[in-house]
Amino acid sequence: MTLDILEDATFSPGVAAATWEDAVRAAGRDLVHARAVGPAYVDEMVRLIEDGGPWCVVAPGIALPHARPSAVVRRPAAAIVTLREPVAFGHAHNDPVRVVIALSSTTQSEHVLVLADLAVHLDREGVVDAIAQARTRDEAIAAIEGPA
Repeated sequence: MTLDILEDATFSPGVAAATWEDAVRAAGRDLVHARAVGPAYVDEMVRLIEDGGPWCVVAPGIALPHARPSAVVRRPAAAIVTLREPVAFGHAHNDPVRVVIALSSTTQSEHVLVLADLAVHLDREGVVDAIAQARTRDEAIAAIEGPA
């Protein structure tokens, strides 16, 4: 099964980030540059983590930051960022993070479906390593989607 949101996903390999906030903002900037969201969406992603802790670190080495659908979301999108050096988000079991995939959705139902579908794909053995080692957008997306 293919994740439709990945069709126009951005990919930034080897991003330097000193903190979790730097990592989230790097992925958020990619969403903004792709014209998927307004800059306020990035601030909201950061605020949700500041307020709620590292909830977005969904598995060892990977974070899926996102905010609620709102008027600043222009379209569903994904921004895949691999980090030059892993960063701690403060998660007891899944730190440090090497891969950040920021997501935007226009509706709550779409948001839930994308997260559920992505979680299934990211749960496969070795997928985080494969994304972290990807050098091109196509390699990163192929790593997420897995065998055809």
